Amino acid sequence: MVRKDHQKILAHIKANPDYRNAGIYICLSAGLRIGEICALQWKDIDMDKMILHVRDTLERVYTPEDDTHTRLMMGSAKTRNSVRDIPLTKDVRKLLEALMKGQDPENFLLSASPRPLEPRTYRYYYHRYMKSAGLPYVRFHGLRHSFATRCIESGCDIKTVSVLLGHSNISTTLNLYVHPNNEQKLKCMETVSRYLSK
Repeated sequence: MVRKDHQKILAHIKANPDYRNAGIYICLSAGLRIGEICALQWKDIDMDKMILHVRDTLERVYTPEDDTHTRLMMGSAKTRNSVRDIPLTKDVRKLLEALMKGQDPENFLLSASPRPLEPRTYRYYYHRYMKSAGLPYVRFHGLRHSFATRCIESGCDIKTVSVLLGHSNISTTLNLYVHPNNEQKLKCMETVSRYLSK
């Protein structure tokens, strides 16, 4: 997703805040996975320290022994590195403060209730929201990709981006999210040329 579309989505959600939209905003602003945002409870948000604690993930798993063959399961985050603390920006904090009033710490952010919203349901909501708002189509995981891309474009170091995303090593971040465009390649070539001409 290009920067202009990223900004357009954030602005639209700021103007139309609610619990489910806040999840989209957080994913675009902090790079969470869909299972992580669905598992997020109000107790995971420390407004005083401005930190978002990512501890759990919610997913539907195949269970052949059940009649339904699947079960919604809440568990620890994807890997040891997926358990992480992400600093909140002032914009994210402002959006969440209004929504947090009167919420039980055990309530889930997206549902504002003790029952979580499952990832598949949230993905459907997300697609309907983007379409009805006239916002550019991007897969849900594309929000995470856009966050990583904006971090790298703005000059954040790869190690920090890797930690924010919950990757176990920077090669994962580099392989998945760093794709130099022509402008970046030209800038690199000009830098080397200036260096060599000294």
